[in-house]
Amino acid sequence: MTPMTVPMTFAQFAQTIQNNIAQVIVGKHEAVELMLVALLCDGHVLLEDVPGIGKTTLAKALARSIDCTFSRIQFTPDLLPSDVTGINYYNQKRQEFEFRPGPVFHQILLGDEINRATPRTQSSLLEAMQERQVTVDGETYPLSRPFMVLATQNPVELEGTFPLPEAQLDRFMLQVRLGYPALEEEDEILLRYEHADPLDDLQSVADIETVLSLQEQVRQIHVSEDLRRYILNVVRSTREHALVELGVSPRGSLALYRASQALAALRGREFVIPSDVQHLCPALLTHRIHISPQTRLRGRTPAQIVAEIAGSVAVPVAQ
Repeated sequence: MTPMTVPMTFAQFAQTIQNNIAQVIVGKHEAVELMLVALLCDGHVLLEDVPGIGKTTLAKALARSIDCTFSRIQFTPDLLPSDVTGINYYNQKRQEFEFRPGPVFHQILLGDEINRATPRTQSSLLEAMQERQVTVDGETYPLSRPFMVLATQNPVELEGTFPLPEAQLDRFMLQVRLGYPALEEEDEILLRYEHADPLDDLQSVADIETVLSLQEQVRQIHVSEDLRRYILNVVRSTREHALVELGVSPRGSLALYRASQALAALRGREFVIPSDVQHLCPALLTHRIHISPQTRLRGRTPAQIVAEIAGSVAVPVAQ
């Protein structure tokens, strides 16, 4: 671990982590920035994209960059809740039951193809994601901080999957899509991985204490009354839109508020501006609204509706 002798500013933290992850991941600056937003807000990220574009590598690179413990769960239909949370087993030597922690007791948890597990197993993460604790056989165990769930799902292959319920989707602060690399970026990937995997030699560039300190400081970023009203108006518009059956919850309002603070901080400002909110709306609101099948058949998508709402709500103007 790299010793942290001087406290890092938000901008320094963002640049340092971005540069470190860039040794492994080519491009994807915006995706990394969004993951750092979620990290500073103590939130979780749903990575939804096709296989083979670097979702797992990105999760591992982030964990190594901030010197956090990392665990990966391959979600399958036969996975049990106890495979996630842990179990009480009988220790014959001690003649007593002992708790064996599951992979959820790591600081960065990658849930690979989370929608392949049954709803019962998916729900085993709900308490951990919301309350940062796990209850097994009536005993509650706190999780280490920071704690972040990075879950992936394939949006194309639907056979043998169980769609995440709204209650679970709402617990993911952001939904991030990486997308295919550009031609030049893919050429760089081939060259970079020609002789060795750069992830093998990736070192940490920040420590856990720095992350926890920045998580506390980010709450001090100023949000004006006009910006606060703007955030509320955007969220309330999702509940009043004619094509939306289920709008964004108050948890979503708070997530947008805090994420705006984090984005402003990472970009070197002590105050939030309207473009911070607008930039976050697609990743933060799209997975939180529910539209009818008939609306989908007409060619409308949640992303289009969120973009329409974000563009229609009046933006506050500085006096």
